[in-house]
Amino acid sequence: MLSDENDFFAENFQGLELANKEIIGKDFDDCSFEDCDFSSISFKKCHFVGCSFKHCDLTLIQVVDTLFSGVKFEDCKVIGVDWTKANWESLILRPIKFFTCLLDDSSFWGLKLHSITMQESSIKNVDFREASLEEANLKESNFSQALFRNTNLQKADFSHATNFDIDIKINNIKGAKFSRYGAVLLLNGLGIELVD
Repeated sequence: MLSDENDFFAENFQGLELANKEIIGKDFDDCSFEDCDFSSISFKKCHFVGCSFKHCDLTLIQVVDTLFSGVKFEDCKVIGVDWTKANWESLILRPIKFFTCLLDDSSFWGLKLHSITMQESSIKNVDFREASLEEANLKESNFSQALFRNTNLQKADFSHATNFDIDIKINNIKGAKFSRYGAVLLLNGLGIELVD
């Protein structure tokens, strides 16, 4: 359990069981969380700066006016999260990073996600419409049923990513990187027939 303090610096939290709890107005700087259950927790007006989450369950968390700056998630379940409710003021300076995470059924609609990392992750049915993922690291992730419309993907790296459906007529992919197989997927929206 968390103490009643509001400020935590360089603390290591292991095995916290906080499912369905509400955490309000707490600041975490350079803290690490490992094997913690935060499922269905409500974070309100919290700050996570330079923190790391490893092997944590953050399914269906609420992130109302909560800041994530320079935060790293590794091997975490972060399913069903509406990231549009978070505080994104500092994201441009210190983007968040997801490695081998489950991010399915989440929304990043309209957010500026410059240089965000979502590598080797499951990103199924995620909403990126109207968002900016310029210079994002999206390598080796599965984008099945993810939504892209008016999305800025300039210089994003989709190397070895799979199952994305990106209409090149309504998204900006200038300078983006795709594997050869991925580049073929980009032709789907052009109404052409490929033959061997």
